[in-house]
Amino acid sequence: MSLRPTLEFLLYQWLDAGALNERVRFADHSRETFDAVLDTCERIAREKYAPFNRLVDTQEPHFDGERVILPQATHDAQKAYAESGMLSAAQDFEMGGMQLPYTIEAAANSFFACASVSIGSGMLTTGNANLLMVHGTSSQKEVFSKNEFAGRWSGTMCLSEPQAGSSLSDVATRAVPDGEGFESDPLGARYRLKGNKMWISAGEHELTENIIHLVLAKIPGPDGKLVAGTRGISLFIVPKKMVNPAGELTGERNDVALAGLNHKLGWRGTTNTLLNFGEGKYPVRSTGGGLDGQGAGAVGYLVGKPGEGLRCMFHMMNEARIGVGIAATMLGMAGYYASLDYAKNRPQGRPVGVGGKDASQPQVRIIEHADVKRMLLAQKSYCEGALALELYCARLVDEQHTGDAQSADDARLLLEVLTPIAKSWPSEWCLEANSLAIQIHGGYGYTRDFPVEQYWRDNRLNMIHEGAHGIQAMDLLGRKVLMENGRGLVLLSGRINATVGRAKEVPELSAHADALAQALQQVAGATQAAWSTGMPVDALANAVPYMQAFGHTVLAWIWLDVALAALTLDATKSIVATAGRLGAARYFYHYELPKIGAWLNVVSSRDQTCAGMPEEAF
Repeated sequence: MSLRPTLEFLLYQWLDAGALNERVRFADHSRETFDAVLDTCERIAREKYAPFNRLVDTQEPHFDGERVILPQATHDAQKAYAESGMLSAAQDFEMGGMQLPYTIEAAANSFFACASVSIGSGMLTTGNANLLMVHGTSSQKEVFSKNEFAGRWSGTMCLSEPQAGSSLSDVATRAVPDGEGFESDPLGARYRLKGNKMWISAGEHELTENIIHLVLAKIPGPDGKLVAGTRGISLFIVPKKMVNPAGELTGERNDVALAGLNHKLGWRGTTNTLLNFGEGKYPVRSTGGGLDGQGAGAVGYLVGKPGEGLRCMFHMMNEARIGVGIAATMLGMAGYYASLDYAKNRPQGRPVGVGGKDASQPQVRIIEHADVKRMLLAQKSYCEGALALELYCARLVDEQHTGDAQSADDARLLLEVLTPIAKSWPSEWCLEANSLAIQIHGGYGYTRDFPVEQYWRDNRLNMIHEGAHGIQAMDLLGRKVLMENGRGLVLLSGRINATVGRAKEVPELSAHADALAQALQQVAGATQAAWSTGMPVDALANAVPYMQAFGHTVLAWIWLDVALAALTLDATKSIVATAGRLGAARYFYHYELPKIGAWLNVVSSRDQTCAGMPEEAF
């Protein structure tokens, strides 16, 4: 089964992405150029990624004492991806980019995630370079961003530490000025960093000439102590290999050392590392009469202003969260396609007739059994709904960057509210889709003879990285629905109600519209009830159930809007495709949306069952 028809429907018939070329920024594009990008990415994914998905899972990265070794297939895939121009797809022509809408970029990148998310593509590199385009100096853009967009260098984000994890206020990596004149370095104010970072994806490899680390660290105060909390965090560019202001490698290694490789449950084709900064393994000469010799520290260049590192880093983190949502979605989609194919071809059992089963009759394919159809419909509703959500968010990014002032501001605020859902909902429910794909395969699904077990293992990471599930939930209920006096939630509710109003006029969808309107009222009521005491400890005790209910309501809205488009635009093109979309929407409304009642009950009552459980009682 091909992903392309679903993508084209969502892009062109639902989101009207073809009209984006009417914007000045995208005026050089057309439906033909958009399709050409999709064609190229689909071909590279088919030829360079999909055939090697199992290979990179079994041939894990290893360190030979000098270098991290990856399969040749990974080198070939990364080279093909870089040569496609996708690393700089959304950038200005002057930066070597295509000025491609992010909506098209996100859709094109979905092919790679579906073919082999484990090999990876350029999510972190692009996010790293994009952050510098917003917060970096002109020299930093020219030297670091340009080389990353060209694929010569790659990028990482270095946030977590062994003792801190997601608690960034406890970051202990230190950055001190590199002697007198440290502020005059052409590449930015020059500091020396010492500390340890963990869970760094693509932190060490030989795929590119250089690796550009974006590192969170704290600059000590006059008393030599680190500022408590996140206010003291600054952001630094720390290249693996030293470069000059012309963007050329100097031949000198920066003091960034691999401390170890993490051996993961899944996503094994991408290295995940522990890095030591400034341990003295690769001492770097000072250029300003400052520190040098053993233990001087890794050289880093300040990005933005001191103390504003987390604000800068959120530019990359939010972008990465949509990328994680797409990865989770496409892993779910890959499992759905595999289990659908298996269900269509696996004979087992016989239909139940009036008198029971007739053993003399030939076996039927398992797709003819109602429960297998249930599991397939669940997967379809989760994965195609999640894909629609991610593309909708991508469309909001384009609106934020190219729309009129009011539309751009609305898009910004909607993205703030929807980003926790875009990251976490697919991470939870497309993982469930992968579990159902295994179930459809039966015992075979639990073996390595079929790919569905790998899809599940690869997808299990997505609830953890780029902000764990519980953190996203607290961000949603504790910050996003409250920000700007709740204007984002009001704005989202307005869009949902507009879809409800249109759907009420369509007989096939009017019952769904009523159910969605009721669900939205429940979410609004629960939000108010959760904060009725004004105490975060009360409200946030059940933040995850709140996010689950909020996410299901958002996905019900997405499905209703998609169903409207299918009925009005798609029916004449493909009766079967329309039936499939309406069936998935019906499944979601009948089987999934009713779940929000239980989730919101504990939110509204500020249930303390979990928060109040004494430690010793466990």
